[in-house]
Amino acid sequence: MLTTPGDLLKDINYPEDLRKLSADQLPQVADELRQFIIDTVSIYGGHFGAGLGVVELTVALHYVFNTPDDQLVWDVGHQAYGHKMLTGRRDKFDTNRVYGGISGFPKRKESKYDTFGVGHSSTSISAALGMAAGAVLNGDKNQQHIAVIGDGAMTGGLAFEGMNHAGSLKDANLLIILNDNCMSIDQNVGALREYLTDITTSKTYNKVKDDVWNLLGKMSTFGKSAREIVQKIENGLKGTLLHESNFFEALNLRYFGPIDGHDIDHLVEVLKDLKDIPGPKILHCLTKKGKGYAPAEKDQTKWHAPGLFDKVTGEIKKKKVLKPQPPKYQDVFGHTIVELAEKNAKIVGVTPAMPSGSSMNIMMEAMPKRAFDVGIAEQHAVTFSAGMATQGQVVYCNIYSTFMQRAYDQVIHDVCMQDLPVIFCLDRAGFAGADGFTHHGAYDVAYMRCIPNMIVSAPMNEQELRNLMFTAQLDETQALKQAFTIRYPRGEGVMPEWRTPLEKIEIGKGRKLKDGEDIAILTLGHVGNYATEVCESLAEKGIDAAHYDIRFVKPLDEAMLHEIFQKFDSVITVEDGCIQGGMGSAVLEFMIDNDYTAKVKRLGIPDRLVEHGTQLELQHECGFDPQGIEEAAIDMLRKKTKLETV
Repeated sequence: MLTTPGDLLKDINYPEDLRKLSADQLPQVADELRQFIIDTVSIYGGHFGAGLGVVELTVALHYVFNTPDDQLVWDVGHQAYGHKMLTGRRDKFDTNRVYGGISGFPKRKESKYDTFGVGHSSTSISAALGMAAGAVLNGDKNQQHIAVIGDGAMTGGLAFEGMNHAGSLKDANLLIILNDNCMSIDQNVGALREYLTDITTSKTYNKVKDDVWNLLGKMSTFGKSAREIVQKIENGLKGTLLHESNFFEALNLRYFGPIDGHDIDHLVEVLKDLKDIPGPKILHCLTKKGKGYAPAEKDQTKWHAPGLFDKVTGEIKKKKVLKPQPPKYQDVFGHTIVELAEKNAKIVGVTPAMPSGSSMNIMMEAMPKRAFDVGIAEQHAVTFSAGMATQGQVVYCNIYSTFMQRAYDQVIHDVCMQDLPVIFCLDRAGFAGADGFTHHGAYDVAYMRCIPNMIVSAPMNEQELRNLMFTAQLDETQALKQAFTIRYPRGEGVMPEWRTPLEKIEIGKGRKLKDGEDIAILTLGHVGNYATEVCESLAEKGIDAAHYDIRFVKPLDEAMLHEIFQKFDSVITVEDGCIQGGMGSAVLEFMIDNDYTAKVKRLGIPDRLVEHGTQLELQHECGFDPQGIEEAAIDMLRKKTKLETV
């Protein structure tokens, strides 16, 4: 049950309720909203720091602009909890990210206030610009379009592409709000961060800038000519005091700021002024991730999504551990790449802004010159890796499966077409859980296995992950020079004692884990552990099932598949990935190409968008949890018996 909202917040169900208040009541609304977010997330979990950092901005935006008629687009969505609470979903927030509940991200099907579905970064500017261009074509010159983008998302190439185009569309009513807190999930990197720091720390510039803002306010009643004069003055001061041209105004975007993103009174005044200034513009707001909750302000990465916690003590609640637990796959990756790199000086690591999420931070701390965080820039990460591979580096490029989709052309054109042996470690492959379908790694097997010069593999456990990583570092004595994909899921493995000796695996070689006579179960990756459990359960029911770990989707172990189809006429394939084009499809292609006629049942993610929930809940919904696999096997054999009887 949700905690009780404050005196003002309890009567705000939609933005029109907020706009009935006087401006001097808004600081109290912001305080109550921030407290409600803290109360709610501490009990139910979810993303935390980003939402706290934009509380004042959220209230000010919905107060000044006529949402949803004015279009508000949030980048990524981690920061949109306050937005959801002000737009009709406060009383449902106990279901946030829970199976069957509301999404943790803005979602068009969920609310008219969610104007654009988000989950991957850097999309807001292009989306809002498209809306603004559409409004111009519709003859609506008054509709406002606001893109709220964090400075971390500004490192994505799509954000620059959107700004570059926006500068040429003078009639577009586009306001870009740069939420500058120097963070994505981890600390931001790159020249843009340094440039923004220069702006925000220039005391001379900021003092004169405040005077310019005051002048703009005093002269605003004198019309367009006054704004033009102020613009010329301000532009000249920016260039002189910062000793360089303004990056944003070089793209023909009117730049305003930086301003305090937690001063709600000033925010409201500024937004009202900007509402009357036509064309594309950008407002630079300085905020603090985790604002208002001391532990989150102190350790912003840890409190990005801390899980459940005691709001009074700040203690993050952990599961009670009664016996040694298996590690997370990402941590196995992080420790293993360091172990490999200590023996192979050519090994380097690359990640696009996810060092803690992928555990690349372990290598970054141990070998800072050999591990690269390139920012939220997946396309660059892949081509950067390809460039290093041309120089003989052994590159482990670690990207979440769902984010690899953004760099698909680079994988094809810059890696595989040039026979470059980049090793892609795809974390969060399969169902990602509570983040929902924007983050599910459903498609990587299908989109990777169709590319020439690509090996595609998946480990069933921690030992297999270590051995695949060890195998992928092709040395000079090996003629094989191909890209190598290793996909593994979010969460824990199955081996508490996981630091096993490293062994080479024959590329394209699967494993028969259990022989059987009645039916064959073929699995890829971690879900193979479900099949092991299912085989034991089936044996108790008198069914003798064989279990094969495919291990490599490309190249397939054809000798093993011949063995399977020569022996079994009932086959089940199981994968935590899309059925269309996945491992099951590869097996069917082999069967047809070799004139086999077995009955094959494919289990995996169906051809639809699966919502959010725990991984096991979603696997159960789609029929490839242990229960689903067992039921499929029994049903298949039951149908076979009936056919034989007929």
